[in-house]
Formats: sequence, C-alpha cells, structure tokens
Amino acid sequence: MATLAIAGQDLVVRLSRAERLAALCASPVSFPLSSVTDVVVEQNAWSALRGIRAPGTGIPYVIAYGTRRFRGGKDLGLVHGGKRPGLRVDFGPQAPYSRLVVTVADPQAQADAIRAAVGRGLDT
Repeated sequence: MATLAIAGQDLVVRLSRAERLAALCASPVSFPLSSVTDVVVEQNAWSALRGIRAPGTGIPYVIAYGTRRFRGGKDLGLVHGGKRPGLRVDFGPQAPYSRLVVTVADPQAQADAIRAAVGRGLDT
C-alpha cells in the first residue's frame, strides 16, 4: 500500500517495488505542500478517479495505479481494492499532477496530517 509522509516542505508518496512497477513511475513522488489546494476523504476512492490510465495498470475495482490523463491535465491514481475510502489531494499548477487519489490505511488521519502541514484550514 502506498504511504504518505511529510518531508520538509513536501508531501512524499512512497511506493513498494511492485507498486512502482504497476504505476510505471519512480518512487518517491513529491508534491510541494505549497501547491495543495484541497484535501478530501472520499468514501469511494474509485469515484474520484478521472480520465484514462496512460501509463499504468488498471482493472476496475481491483487496481488503478498510474497516471490518469484527461483534457486539461493529469492525475496520479494509486487505488486498489473494492469500493473503499481513500484520500484525494488537489494541487495547483506548480505540482507534477493535478490530483492524487490514493487508498491509505487511515484516510482521515492522513488528511488531518496534510492539512496541519499545509498550515491552513482546508474544507473536507
């Protein structure tokens, strides 16, 4: 399972070797905390995915790992398992992706930690 950490002024996503292979991306992926515009706990992480997977690995409601391309940008999807809660983090234009959608062990705790690190109250 992908893990999120705050390292200095960055939100860092760490992936296992198998996850890096499935997502076809290097690990860790870093996002400047200053680029975070919203943090939302999604009751169904799959519903927050947008666009088409290119590149990456995808089987609906099993795994969606990789870049998700859509008109206007790209997101990073790291979702696995059935309809389960996840975390959606939206970013401004200076970040490498527009959105991160990830299933994590405790989405609410992760959301609270990111909000605290950003230093401003983002709505849920």
